Amino acid sequence: MMDDVLISQLPPAILRSSLRALVSQGSAMQRVFVEHVRRRLTESPPQLPSASDLFLGKSPSYAEFLASTRCMFSSKMAQESLPYLTHLLVSIPESAVKWEPSDSLEVALERACGDIVQAVQALKESRPKPTEELQARLQGLQKALKDCETYCREQDLSYPFIRARLQVDDVYSLTFPENPQGRYSPLPSKFVVQPDPDVTQKLEYVYLGNIKVPRLFNGLWQMSSPAWGSASSFKQELALTQLVKKGLIATDMADHYGDAELVYGGFRQCLLPEVAESLVAATKWCVFRPIEVPITHEFVLAAVQERARRLSGRVELLQFHWYDYTAKDYLRILVELVNITKSHPHLVSTIGLCNFDAEHTEEACQYLLKETGEVGIVSNQIQYSLIDTRPMVKMSAVCQKYGIKLLTYGSFCGGFLSDKWLGRNAPDIYSESEQLTPSQRKYFDMILNWGTWTEFQGLLLTLKCIADKHQVELSNVAIRWILDRPEVGSVIVGTRLGVSNNSDSNLSVFSFRLDDADNRQLENIALGSRTKILFEKLGDCGHEYR
Repeated sequence: MMDDVLISQLPPAILRSSLRALVSQGSAMQRVFVEHVRRRLTESPPQLPSASDLFLGKSPSYAEFLASTRCMFSSKMAQESLPYLTHLLVSIPESAVKWEPSDSLEVALERACGDIVQAVQALKESRPKPTEELQARLQGLQKALKDCETYCREQDLSYPFIRARLQVDDVYSLTFPENPQGRYSPLPSKFVVQPDPDVTQKLEYVYLGNIKVPRLFNGLWQMSSPAWGSASSFKQELALTQLVKKGLIATDMADHYGDAELVYGGFRQCLLPEVAESLVAATKWCVFRPIEVPITHEFVLAAVQERARRLSGRVELLQFHWYDYTAKDYLRILVELVNITKSHPHLVSTIGLCNFDAEHTEEACQYLLKETGEVGIVSNQIQYSLIDTRPMVKMSAVCQKYGIKLLTYGSFCGGFLSDKWLGRNAPDIYSESEQLTPSQRKYFDMILNWGTWTEFQGLLLTLKCIADKHQVELSNVAIRWILDRPEVGSVIVGTRLGVSNNSDSNLSVFSFRLDDADNRQLENIALGSRTKILFEKLGDCGHEYR
């Protein structure tokens, strides 16, 4: 009974914080929470307000309506959310509402575009059956997007839904391939942009197979969720243009990072041919569940073709992730992938791994050597930082034995390895006032597996002293240490396209080198027995994803 009193009296912010703490306890708790929300939304679905109520008057209700719609697709009701998103779009021309650049309504509509992208991505990942009802809903959403674009053009308004149109057309073509529709091409003009030679000559490079890449990659995993913010297509393209100018021409994405492949593919299409050819598109084929069809050459080729289609061209690096090492089909798939780089070089150039541990990386290399006469794998993408040094236990030796380079993520530890957190108390990761991202909640847990918050502050202070010595930022020192590992090829830097840009700061990592004294200081505090303890506690690289 006291629980009921507590729940009824808690302020909303503390109640939400408590829910976050509960669902973080495991998949069983998260499942109960989501199923309860779904049941309540099914019993009492949100109402459809009139167009004038949504957008006109003193108190338009579009913000509340969008919040209700987000609850639907976030609780595995993606298909049910489509009519609500369609209603929002239909109401724009019906209400004759207008907006100004960067005003509150335009910002809200840009976020609504991100909502459509995420809802459709959730639909795609649910593997829906191609029913007549779903086809009608997708066609209705497509028509509403087109009609809204016509209205915006006639009224000389910005069109905030370019990303949504691309994503909806993509899922329609995947789900109903027998009814193909023309692909939406919103940007016929070419971007005249070239890497700045004054900047690029200061970068460091590494070869992945026969591809030369910068030692910093742009990472687009933030596009997998609106929790990192959402930007319009125009702002994202502007951000990508700035990255190309700075020579950051390699970008990592995945088939489940929202519309990342579509955005990057559309951008690459709009570049001058000689610039587009210099870009390195690294994406993934992530298998999270058993494959229910025979593993054939045609099946693997279709997976490659799908990613090349979304990227509007060749995949320079296709990284493969597998859900269960006891299911050995992944070895046959890797053989097919390596063979396809030879038979279809216009589709894919090189093959890498993603979140493989040392044992099964070596198993894959040995199998490929036996079946094809070569290793065929050029990289493995794993978590690696001053906090998580598990790759030093086994992975480093495997990489050097087979000539594989590591592409590392989490090297900034979700931003905790930065000046911002020096001298601060440990955050309440479930508090809304902290405004932590999902990555920061994950990496805060990693910090506590590594040591205490006080010990982490000691590491930050050491990094700061070294940074001041070299006149760079604390985070630059943390990344320089990773880049200096012989097994590391490049560090993947999370890029919030159109939301924030830290590329100038990140490029400073190439302006200095750590000396022996710097390395001793860092390794004395970051390594020691911590590496072995973390390895024994969490397992080898990637085990947390299995």
